[in-house]
Amino acid sequence: MKQPAATSKSESRIRTERQARILKAAETVFARRGFNGARLMEIAAEAGLPKANLLYYFRSKEDIYRAVCQDILETWLGALGDISAADKPDDALRKYIEAKMDLSLKRPNASRVFAMEIISGAPVIGDYLARDLKDWVDKQAGVFRIWQERGEMAEVSPPHVLFLIWAATQTYADFSTQITAVLGCEKISRNEYKKAVDTVTGVVLRGLGTR
Repeated sequence: MKQPAATSKSESRIRTERQARILKAAETVFARRGFNGARLMEIAAEAGLPKANLLYYFRSKEDIYRAVCQDILETWLGALGDISAADKPDDALRKYIEAKMDLSLKRPNASRVFAMEIISGAPVIGDYLARDLKDWVDKQAGVFRIWQERGEMAEVSPPHVLFLIWAATQTYADFSTQITAVLGCEKISRNEYKKAVDTVTGVVLRGLGTR
């Protein structure tokens, strides 16, 4: 017998919600323990679900970890949007820097998980970086080079421009303890984040000579 459409949609919604709940909990635990130190029981407790639910939606801890890292990277890359040569580099890069800084404020655990994976040599998502991330960077670099040919951006290496933006924005998540210690506060305030966004944006855009 064919399953009613309403039931199918309801099950699909539950699946999506639980997977998102598991990934959010896993992001927190992986940021706290790292991949090797994290345990499925702790992720289940953080998600408020039985351990069996985790293994129903994901095959293993590594499967969950890979999904977390992939979600983080896709969120970061999506922050740039679908830029094209018709866009103004100043506007496109300003929006990207602001979005990346905002993600550092809202999802600091995401940045920490990703940083630990990269520092470890990307043992789990190395293939994804070499394939999907490289393709994305190559695509954006093509747009940057057109801007450079039109004299709208300084003649610098496009991939290194992206590396610079990633480093400058993610430091506010990865090294927040250092930043708060120097600023003499317990938490980076919204006002301080605005100063940070303005500073990073200004330095990058002036350095690139955008107009």
